[in-house]
Amino acid sequence: MLIPSIDLQNGHVVQLEQGERLRVESDDIDGWLARFARFPLIQVIDLDAAKGRGSNLEIVKRLCAERACQIGGGIRTASDAFALINAGAAAVIVGSALFTTDRVRADVARSIAGAIGRNRVIAAVDARGLRVAIDGWQTMTRVDVTDAMAALEDHVGGFLATLIDGEGMLGGIDMTIIASLRQATRRRLVAAGGIRSHEEVAALDALGVDAVVGMAIYTGVMSLDTP
Repeated sequence: MLIPSIDLQNGHVVQLEQGERLRVESDDIDGWLARFARFPLIQVIDLDAAKGRGSNLEIVKRLCAERACQIGGGIRTASDAFALINAGAAAVIVGSALFTTDRVRADVARSIAGAIGRNRVIAAVDARGLRVAIDGWQTMTRVDVTDAMAALEDHVGGFLATLIDGEGMLGGIDMTIIASLRQATRRRLVAAGGIRSHEEVAALDALGVDAVVGMAIYTGVMSLDTP
């Protein structure tokens, strides 16, 4: 399944290269929401909240009230997650709260799952190489991605694996890494990081992996038309 992304920064829709360099910025949030009308699910990430630099919460709440969205960015506690589910989110993506620099905090995942149900919790195991990055990808941990997945498996409904080195670079996703991650979990797996074509989306689908696409759509490299 193709999941288009809406990343929010300073009240605008943006696309960043490797989570840092601004490549696309638009204030037409409703326009993009309309363009994504035929997709059953949208991913919405509050980048300001993820980096601890502010919040786009009112926009996030509006989007998840209007469409089925999986929401990420700045979700630290069970109460944060519950508030978003109560506002209409289909699922929440939790990343930084699940890790310290050297270990997995399965207790946090367990707490959030207890509040909203395991199947509504997606653990973000975003990686540079095969190590998890947190705090809006600003902090590297010593936690291996597959070790993280094993520790969180019983407490989440799925995983979001963004390959940061390829994110926004339009170079294609590393299928070898994604295939290895697919083997590491029985849960739902969502992949992101450089996807640039419907052929890649189809290849991921064949592995049983959903695909989040952002930069390729916003720059017109990848059409929204059904291939």
